[in-house]
Amino acid sequence: MAKRERVVRMSVEQPLWRALTAYRVGTMIYAVLIFVFARDRYERPWVAVAFLAVMCVWTLATLPKVANAASCTKRFLIADLAVALTGILLTPLADQHAQSVDGPTLPTIWTAGAVLAYAIKGGWRWAGFASSLVAVANIVERAHPTRDTLHNVLLVWVASIAIGYVVEVARASERTLARALEIEAATRERERLARDIHDSVLQVLAMVQRRGTALGGEAAELGRMAGEQEVALRTLVAGGLTRPSLVSEDESEGAVVRVVEEPDDDTPVDLRALLAPRAGAKVTLSDPGAPVLLPQAAGQELAAAVGAALDNVRVHAGEDARAWILVEDWPDEVIVTVRDDGPGIPEGRLAQAEGEGRMGVALSIRGRLRDLGGTAELISVPGQGTEVELKVPRGTHPTDARGKAGTR
Repeated sequence: MAKRERVVRMSVEQPLWRALTAYRVGTMIYAVLIFVFARDRYERPWVAVAFLAVMCVWTLATLPKVANAASCTKRFLIADLAVALTGILLTPLADQHAQSVDGPTLPTIWTAGAVLAYAIKGGWRWAGFASSLVAVANIVERAHPTRDTLHNVLLVWVASIAIGYVVEVARASERTLARALEIEAATRERERLARDIHDSVLQVLAMVQRRGTALGGEAAELGRMAGEQEVALRTLVAGGLTRPSLVSEDESEGAVVRVVEEPDDDTPVDLRALLAPRAGAKVTLSDPGAPVLLPQAAGQELAAAVGAALDNVRVHAGEDARAWILVEDWPDEVIVTVRDDGPGIPEGRLAQAEGEGRMGVALSIRGRLRDLGGTAELISVPGQGTEVELKVPRGTHPTDARGKAGTR
């Protein structure tokens, strides 16, 4: 048995957390040096010393909190921003001339580290919130803000929002890459299984079909069944072995572990993969060369309607009837046509069946398409077969999937 592949890769935002850690330590040292070289101008130096001591202890003690997104909790972000705002508002108390002289605040550029943590953790909206609070605190601290103060406040606000936006784009790109890697891995596995099946099971089934046909009698029936199973197996291998899936990411110590989850109703699904199992020795499927994407629930409902049409072919047209499925992918709608070579439906038969309470076509086919916002047209000529045309507009979701298979 092949060993299941587990893909683990580094998060694209992990270098940002490392840079933030270094930034906080570096700006902490910078703030202390600013005070040491300018301590003579402080009227209450003990206020500055007390705050800087708290800031240093806080910075060093919380380094693990800015190691990755999982450790950086909302509670930490609130407390960290509170420390930065407190340092800004305490500046006039330590230096009475701070409001009239455009000098640095007690935390200086250490404050930007708190804002950047918001940006990396929550994106540009969180960054805008944190930088706005810092801007208000700086304006209040200055009392009469100068042009340089307003310039610095605006610079921090724009830069933090830009970084938050870049982080969001990077995360979206990472999710797209994860999906691409998942599809690539599934494709390689499908190709490997196809090779193995072709070299073993398919060849055996083909041999049974040939020998059974040559022997005749009951062996010929076994050969026919083997031929049908060969066609069905080839279709299954070509169309995909698993349902479409989403890739979620669980960050732990900078690594991203990919987990396969069931898709929701909004997840695009390839209609070709849903219809491929319907093909066989007596059912021919013709589809475009490119994926025919529909919302998950809409695709399943449309495939169920096709299945109901094929059930009607098998029940009413006979076991020897052949059917053809044609899939057309248009910009504004998807059209699936199911045609058979059976005897057709006598005129008035559908109305009679609905009057007798047999609602196969009305519910299983027309009802499903109506819930999707689409239409189902049935054309039948006695002696010339039946054709069912199913149309589904793009971007639709089923409102009430109630259809049940029945008779026509």
